[in-house]
Amino acid sequence: MAEDAVTGIRLRSVALPLRTPISDAKVLTGRQKPMTEIAILFCEVESRDGHRGLGISYSKRAGGPGQFAHAREIAPALLGADPSDIAKAWDTLGWAGASAGRSGLAVQAIGAFDVALWDLKARRAGLSLAKLLGAQRDSVRCYNTSGGFLHTPLEELLVNTDRARAKGIGGIKLKVGQPDWAEDIRRVSRVREHLGDAFPLMVDANQQWDRPTAMRMGRTFERFNLIWIEEPLDCLDAAGHAALAAALDTPVATGEMLTSVAEHWDFIRQGGADFLMPDAPRVGGITPFLKVAALAEFAGLTIAPHFSMELHIHLAAALQREPWVEHFEWLEPLFNERLELEDGRMRVPTRPGLGLSLSERALAWTRETAGFGSLG
Repeated sequence: MAEDAVTGIRLRSVALPLRTPISDAKVLTGRQKPMTEIAILFCEVESRDGHRGLGISYSKRAGGPGQFAHAREIAPALLGADPSDIAKAWDTLGWAGASAGRSGLAVQAIGAFDVALWDLKARRAGLSLAKLLGAQRDSVRCYNTSGGFLHTPLEELLVNTDRARAKGIGGIKLKVGQPDWAEDIRRVSRVREHLGDAFPLMVDANQQWDRPTAMRMGRTFERFNLIWIEEPLDCLDAAGHAALAAALDTPVATGEMLTSVAEHWDFIRQGGADFLMPDAPRVGGITPFLKVAALAEFAGLTIAPHFSMELHIHLAAALQREPWVEHFEWLEPLFNERLELEDGRMRVPTRPGLGLSLSERALAWTRETAGFGSLG
């Protein structure tokens, strides 16, 4: 029987509005403005044999139009390719845009195609993506971030933690790293008291400390029994993160801003993380994510994927070491389906592929589309 082939591709640029402007430490230090929307890049792939797949990438603040433009330029290179040969397809797209580099926006655009091909492959097999990859578990422990941003007043923060726990969330993450470090300590102390000593609690400084401040704050936070301190330093400072990881009892987590396997490898080989936090869309899709995960497993690290829970729940289910998945409600309006929470864990969907379909709102929020080949 002849090989199947990619016959149609549709790209969709969607502007997802956020109900409340979002502020973390980057905003309070003046480096960024509050975030009001997320730029989503969807890729729908169709094959000659009638199979379909849906892929996603994204950008917060600037970058969305650039991702879409790059994806539109390289998309024709995928037409005619066998959708089963996903690694080959990734290389084809990478070489099509090689002048733009092998990290950053260039690979984030490839991520949408790569996820779509994996979704197609799993749907064709009648399996969830987790099962196709070889699931180790049918649920994954999860923690909530969306209720712990710095624009949230402390009393509302406590209400958000109660609401998250009632929904079945298994951990709470707070944003820190604001100019007044005493306020960080006050908020973390109050939330720890509210949650009790044993409930999983994490903090995230969003790269806003220098090395001396990160060491001082890390030692101050030791008494709060945190699961991790996330991004205490600049995202590319592997040596600085390694020094913190060696000196602190509290584990160090980082990796969400890294956009290639090579950048992750730099952190792994230098011991720059206890928890590694790859983001599949940011590293170029599922294909490079699996490479990062294999390297991390070999080094004895735990994976805690960043954002995009609708995708990462499947990848986390296939990891050997028990991971954490970040629970964000932000992307939920884009899809008709919802993930289920129970007893601190997120259940892995059993529908074929990612188990996702675009909602009417996703279509309404579409700003630009591009089609290639023959679309059904």
